[in-house]
Amino acid sequence: MEELLKKINKQKLPKHIAIIMDGNGRWAQDKGEDRLYGHFHGVESVRRIVEASAELGIQYLTLYAFSTENWDRPQQEVDGLMALLVDTIHKEIDDLNKNNIKLHIIGDMQMLPHFAQSELKEAIASTKNNTGLNLIMALSYSSRWEIVNAVKNIALDVKAGKVDAQSINQEVFQQYLSTKNFPDPELMIRTSGEYRISNFLLYQLAYSEFYFTNTCWPDFKKEDLYNAIIDYQTRERRFGKTGKQIQEAIQ
Repeated sequence: MEELLKKINKQKLPKHIAIIMDGNGRWAQDKGEDRLYGHFHGVESVRRIVEASAELGIQYLTLYAFSTENWDRPQQEVDGLMALLVDTIHKEIDDLNKNNIKLHIIGDMQMLPHFAQSELKEAIASTKNNTGLNLIMALSYSSRWEIVNAVKNIALDVKAGKVDAQSINQEVFQQYLSTKNFPDPELMIRTSGEYRISNFLLYQLAYSEFYFTNTCWPDFKKEDLYNAIIDYQTRERRFGKTGKQIQEAIQ
């Protein structure tokens, strides 16, 4: 692990990493266990990756924890996930504060059970003054929901005379997104061998680098995160420009 750490250029870290934590259910089924067993062990991976991100100096880490589509899963799994979420948040508040980590939530929190909303609000309030890693949990989130919600709110503000329709541009639109206070991710990681972004940060991932791994989330360790960052640092990020233009700008 130390050898991998030496390969990471601390001056070129991605400011914001987003992760689709996939494969908990398949990991559990391969072991002859139910899906909740996988989600339980997935929590350990969250702890590892949050810790590793904070140690490296990553400023923003977004974890896709529960999508709006996940509400359609079997009720037993959904109920178990909600109970696991609340129990985990309750246990982790002290560690979040000890490690100077600030918690944020994006998504339709109104869809969450009241007990989950209450626990999350308490954790957000408790960590609001922390100045280290910004841990962003995407819960009951989907990008299409977010974009439609943004359009509705813009339309309401235009109707109320608060916004001039002719002045709407990318900067204005971004202010209506759940992520308005965060920079776009430079690196998006998806585990378990799937090559989709599954309705996750569709607008924000426009110029992100993608990293896919066959490792299921419960087996994703600090070394896997380091490898993703090392791979990211080998890429030339052009944002629609040519490689020559990028090199000339650097010089």
